[in-house]
Amino acid sequence: MSIEDRAKATAKNIEGKVQEAIGEVTGNPQDQTEGQEKQAEAKVEHTVENVKDKVKKIID
Repeated sequence: MSIEDRAKATAKNIEGKVQEAIGEVTGNPQDQTEGQEKQAEAKVEHTVENVKDKVKKIID
């Protein structure tokens, strides 16, 4: 698995958390929703990378 891919997913997760928090503070539900979506995308990306790692271990 690529460290770069994990770093990108982690950055997206952090960005989503910040955006969600800003939405909560400003009362902007659109920002909250977009932040939650980014966090969900990051979770999927991490899961994909974990699966890749497991498959690679099986093959090796």
